[in-house]
Amino acid sequence: QEEPRSKSKICANVFCGAGRECAVTEKREPTCLCIEKCKPHKRPVCGSNGKTYLNHCELHRDACLTGSKIQVDYDGHCKEKKSESPAASPVVCYQSDRDELRRRVIQWLEAEIIPDGWFSKGSNYSEVLDKYFKASFDDGDSRLDSTEFLKFVEQNETAVNITTYMDQETNKLLRGLCVDALIELSDENADWKLSFNEFFKCLSPSFNPPEKRCALEDETYEDGAETQVECNRCVCACGNWVCTAMTCEG
Repeated sequence: QEEPRSKSKICANVFCGAGRECAVTEKREPTCLCIEKCKPHKRPVCGSNGKTYLNHCELHRDACLTGSKIQVDYDGHCKEKKSESPAASPVVCYQSDRDELRRRVIQWLEAEIIPDGWFSKGSNYSEVLDKYFKASFDDGDSRLDSTEFLKFVEQNETAVNITTYMDQETNKLLRGLCVDALIELSDENADWKLSFNEFFKCLSPSFNPPEKRCALEDETYEDGAETQVECNRCVCACGNWVCTAMTCEG
């Protein structure tokens, strides 16, 4: 009978906080320890760690024993959370990717220029372009579409092997997107096909591609800017907003 009374006197003015209780040391001094055993009343709560506890006491006791900060999220059993993976970014060809592909193609074509010899005529840049242009279109309409332009580009795999992404398939997709961006760059009549003059302009070393911005709600955004539309992520690439195509709930 004496021991509990002395403990209650020693601990009378000691507040230990949630999950802890006052205990008496051998020196008869108060100290706070994790609660040894909670009362078994059933009033489930969901902790901020996603774990269900029998009651508030069990939650705070666990926080004390593990040294973690666990708060009551809500009363009742924890509901199963749906895995919410962050919206992936779409694969896009940025202006820097487009310009790098263009630089490599020009470098490859310039290496094929043959200077005039003593007894032979060489070839200038325009003639090199003309040779590849005529060899690339399949349908006889003397204009290059994106498939034919890509076929032309892929004739020199080493020169155009851009490795922005980790896997080869995505890099191949990127190359196709950058070919589309190159066509858009000099396609003056917007038919998604290049005449020789448009083709020459696109790959002319003296041509300086203009920087394009994306517009959204009376604002303009630089290449590479990102925004979120519901659960989809959109990025500004070569003057166009490109978004993922995920189905959003609700």
